[in-house]
Amino acid sequence: MATLLSSSSLIFSSSKLPSNSSPSLSPTLSLSSSLCKSCSFSSSLSSSPSFLTFSTSTKRLSFSTILSVKAQKKKVLIVNTNSGGHAVIGFYFAKQLLGSGHEVTILTVGEENSDKMKKPPFSRFSEITSAGGKTVWGDPAEVGKVVAGAAFDVVLDNNGKDFDSVRPVVDWAKSSGVEQFLFISSAGIYKPTDEPPHVEGDIVKADAGHVGVETYISQVFSSWAVFRPQYMIGSGNNKDCEEWFFDRIVRDRPVPIPGSGMQLTNIAHVRDLSSMLTLAVESPAAASGNIFNCVSDRAVTLDGMAKFCALAASRPITIVHYDPKAVGIDAKKAFPFRNMHFYAEPRVAKDILGWQGTTNLPEDLKERFEEYVKIGRDKKPMKFEIDDKILESLKVPVTV
Repeated sequence: MATLLSSSSLIFSSSKLPSNSSPSLSPTLSLSSSLCKSCSFSSSLSSSPSFLTFSTSTKRLSFSTILSVKAQKKKVLIVNTNSGGHAVIGFYFAKQLLGSGHEVTILTVGEENSDKMKKPPFSRFSEITSAGGKTVWGDPAEVGKVVAGAAFDVVLDNNGKDFDSVRPVVDWAKSSGVEQFLFISSAGIYKPTDEPPHVEGDIVKADAGHVGVETYISQVFSSWAVFRPQYMIGSGNNKDCEEWFFDRIVRDRPVPIPGSGMQLTNIAHVRDLSSMLTLAVESPAAASGNIFNCVSDRAVTLDGMAKFCALAASRPITIVHYDPKAVGIDAKKAFPFRNMHFYAEPRVAKDILGWQGTTNLPEDLKERFEEYVKIGRDKKPMKFEIDDKILESLKVPVTV
């Protein structure tokens, strides 16, 4: 039987301490009273890549201490993917770095005149160039040729998902004298757990491509950091997240959500991911040798996300719950999020970088809906074949 809901949503957060028994690639943290090369504070954080050792009594580097260090202006190269949800990370990161006075070159995979470049965020790259940034296109395997011998202090790889695709960038960066290497990994590499949320140090899937990259970077660079994002929203994102809900809400269609709808996930505004990355660039000694969950500091239920989208659109919503197996459909094709509890917490970023999240889904989604309407997607003809199959099996009527 279908379950229909229309009440307000709940938002959850967790204060569970990290487990000492879950190994993963991450640093052992220690405090040193000696001065580091890139900072002027008297108690600096040193780190070395190893399997995680967490202690709840570990001293924390205060945010005020990090802010007391005058950030050096850096030359940053962003190797950016040309598709998927991560592309918008490089776009926001470039804009924030430029706004902070750094020099930025963004290398996008592929060709400038390809059809992919007609879509956001690539279609908005003029915002980068008008702020003084450079944009180039090419093959990351030939990064040296693409950037024409330019020198950089920092490289962020926001493209590769496996060792073979990232290694050429890492090797070139090392041979070119790059001081700091950052990598966008994925929170999806964590193994499912009976004790959510995922925290830095939890067990990861050994066969995940990102894991091999994380390991290699830690072996090659003394100053490195890894960031594991989850789901994200933000202007310029070319992968459906909130749009999936808006598409149904504005057309007065039931919103089919697998399971109970109480599954917890994490959805961050991309500006929070960008701010975390920028802190790592401006506080390299603190960030060095660390893995950061690059996520919001709040969780949200799947039903809650649907309801927030309805509120942003100022429209009523009907939520229908279903069992994918009983209906005979693949939930991965029918729904944009995982049909399970899947959320991480940004504990290391808060503890070490003093990072603070600003994601506010009820407010952020209002902005996203305005853009949704502005581009005319609310009027675009759409088919909902998988939805129709679900609704028909549950005998839920759809107004045509």
